[in-house]
Amino acid sequence: MVPALSGKMNGENLVYLDNAATAQKPSQVLDFLCDAMVHSNANVHRSMYELSDKSTTLYEEAREKVRAFINAPGRENIIFTSGTTASINLVADTFCRRLEPGDEILIEGDSHHSNIVPWQLAAERNGAVVKVIPTDVMLGRGRSGRVAFEELDSMLNPKVKILALTHISNITGIVNPVGEIIAKAHAMGIPVLVDGAQGIVHEKVDVQEMDCDFYAFSAHKIYGATGVGILYGKTEHLEKMPPYMGGGDMVDTVTYGKTTYAPLPLKFEAGTPNFTGAASLTPALEFAEYLRDGETGRILKEEEGRIMSYMTETLASDPDVEVYGTAESLRKTPIFTFNIKGINAGDLAQLLDKMGVAVRSGLMCAEPLINSFGANSALRASFAPYNTLEEAQIFVKCLQRAKNMLL
Repeated sequence: MVPALSGKMNGENLVYLDNAATAQKPSQVLDFLCDAMVHSNANVHRSMYELSDKSTTLYEEAREKVRAFINAPGRENIIFTSGTTASINLVADTFCRRLEPGDEILIEGDSHHSNIVPWQLAAERNGAVVKVIPTDVMLGRGRSGRVAFEELDSMLNPKVKILALTHISNITGIVNPVGEIIAKAHAMGIPVLVDGAQGIVHEKVDVQEMDCDFYAFSAHKIYGATGVGILYGKTEHLEKMPPYMGGGDMVDTVTYGKTTYAPLPLKFEAGTPNFTGAASLTPALEFAEYLRDGETGRILKEEEGRIMSYMTETLASDPDVEVYGTAESLRKTPIFTFNIKGINAGDLAQLLDKMGVAVRSGLMCAEPLINSFGANSALRASFAPYNTLEEAQIFVKCLQRAKNMLL
């Protein structure tokens, strides 16, 4: 079903546990990409011949698939970008052009760099200020890594022009109460963007129920092609925001004196898009639904629960392991970031590689959060719905072997 998972790495059976970085693709997505490159490789929206018509149809069918998958009200609310990073940058640039000196942007202490740096750039351009909702670690109130949302009430004020939330931390795996926080922000007229790079994989997302103003995610995290991102935005915001980039297909009319723009969603899709990659979202999201829904979804959810229990108990039982992000009655997904005392995370990752286990080491594009735990690097094992308890057990066995070799 997922060909890469039956492969080998360094002569060993592959155990792929870097899903928070990118997911492996199922056969139906790989077959689709190959077929599309051969039989519908033509630019979208521009030409009057069959190949282009087929390409355009596949591209727009994928937009409709995304709309239905997250329950957006209309196709015009779905913008294709190059990734979560591009989606957040689009909002940070265009929505924040109205900011004035002294205005505030709120972000979370568990944010990925892609939900930090774009807002810093926007603030620098307009004289605004970025403020951070701290985690319990930053406040010296615990080590779970949870965001201290109890601080939010004192931070929400008329100066705040947008709040950028993380749905699920790529370090702690903690699921943030985004619906509750959005309601608080909206009570004060503050719009909210949600970084859904991890959330889209582990949660059933309904943007209308959540009531977020923007939701950003990437295709490659949820079994699709790389180089494709999605930005959901409420119509009222997207219509007021100026284009992010200029060029072909985002225009209505062009003269040397003035240009008018295409209606949503094309206003934000300048140039030739990754039309084949975007179209692959149709089989990718169908696969995601297969893993999530029905009897298969029930079985896989039970297996995820077993993985969560096993990994949590096993790591907690080793006094040499320091885990960054513990549940403590919080909802958590199977993302485990930790260090073993006295061992460099990169050395562990290299030894695990030789044993056929693929994990991430370093800062995971969340340097401030990792640093807040007193670390400058860490090891991360992140599980997807297609991973098994047996793979978790192999990982722990190999981790213990690597630890014994390095201590």
